[in-house]
Amino acid sequence: MDSNFPTAEELMAALRAGEVTSVELTDEAIARIERDDKAINAICVPDFDRARAAARDADAARARGEDRPLLGLPMTVKESYNMAGLPTTWGIPAHRDHVPAEDAVQVARIKDAGAVVLGKTNVPLGLQDIQSFNEIYGTTNNPWDHTRTSGGSSGGSAAALAAGFGALSIGSDIAGSLRTPAHFCGVYAHKPTLGLAANRGMVPPPGPALPVDLDLAVVGPMARSARDLALLLDVMAGPDPLTHGVAYELRFPPARHERLSDFRVLVVEDHPLIATGSAVRAGIDRVATALADGGARVQRHSALLPDLSEAARLYMQLLVSNSVARFPVEAREQVQARVDALGDDQSLDAARLRGMVLSHSDWVQTNGRRELHRHGWRQLFAEFDVVVCPVTPTQAFPHDHHPNPLERRIDVDGVAYPYFDQLVWAGLATMPGLPATAVPAGRAPDGLPVGVQLVGPMFEDRTPLRLAELLEERIG
Repeated sequence: MDSNFPTAEELMAALRAGEVTSVELTDEAIARIERDDKAINAICVPDFDRARAAARDADAARARGEDRPLLGLPMTVKESYNMAGLPTTWGIPAHRDHVPAEDAVQVARIKDAGAVVLGKTNVPLGLQDIQSFNEIYGTTNNPWDHTRTSGGSSGGSAAALAAGFGALSIGSDIAGSLRTPAHFCGVYAHKPTLGLAANRGMVPPPGPALPVDLDLAVVGPMARSARDLALLLDVMAGPDPLTHGVAYELRFPPARHERLSDFRVLVVEDHPLIATGSAVRAGIDRVATALADGGARVQRHSALLPDLSEAARLYMQLLVSNSVARFPVEAREQVQARVDALGDDQSLDAARLRGMVLSHSDWVQTNGRRELHRHGWRQLFAEFDVVVCPVTPTQAFPHDHHPNPLERRIDVDGVAYPYFDQLVWAGLATMPGLPATAVPAGRAPDGLPVGVQLVGPMFEDRTPLRLAELLEERIG
């Protein structure tokens, strides 16, 4: 697959220099989608007529001397964002005709910045999977190997970027939904610090678009370069004007360092609850070597790292209780009976079951243990600037549409694990609300991309983003 597409930064420079028009870029992107997306199925809701009109408006604005961060740049939006006049279904058949009247706050922000929205990208049912397929729009394939998943739940966005369907996309992440598709498709993504970017209008249909403080879940940027992530995050960052007023401006600090040789990095590649596949381990090693060769201080062990087993169990309970609150489980009494029979079972399956029936008082206690982990991370980030670790244990896996995800398995170098156990690495950053940047780290022997994530201190998003830029300069 050809992956040598221009970055958003390069396209913006060409637009500003008058070397290309927005109409030309938009027509080129649409032609590529019409030619190549039949095999990939990334763009589930095209919006080509309005995109062409927006491109004409952008060229006219530039001719008047205007300039904005994304003026005239073609990009895509995850299906789960409300966009006036287009369906927002979250892949749920009962809501296939749900068409919001207003744009989500992030859609409004990218439009205000001048972006040309080509259309919406595919998702899994209810955004509840590590793959992207649903009854309404079908299956999104990995551009590198159509027999494999592009990831989820922002799988359509990652596949679109890898295939050259626009230079940027916006997605969301509660269980690696930005980072896993980026890792599987060989692109970049950034999970912001919890609360850094407003999420209004990224809501399951037919719910009202309210400025809710979500637990775990964030919205964030996806791109084909690290610098493009920072460009788009600057557009997305900031609280909701409905709750903080239009004059409020969020300031998050600059990166701790500018030079690679100043960074202090902890590399973590082993998890006590699931193996790390050889291809991912090789990607971690490539990154660790590049960092060390660039003069960074690289360590592979620290007593300051919070307990990974407890972190994974806390994350699974919080994640599942969050999911069940939005999509209630039937037969709660039967689940409670199974939980009562668990005894001292400390497996991740047991944690997920407990999360399905977590009471409010249980949640408060679980949240209190999370605060202890957050404090542990604060202590760790006094000694280190970034933690490098896997996004998932494997490269993109073959499509698996077994109707009961609890019966699926993930194969890690020949050993089968429960399907959702692969989320422990995503939860490492999600549970405490930390920022994490997914970056490509080369290819597996089978030719598929492999990525890693760079986890940073809370609200210091620019630190892992800067390290991602420096890594990109060294390993491409």
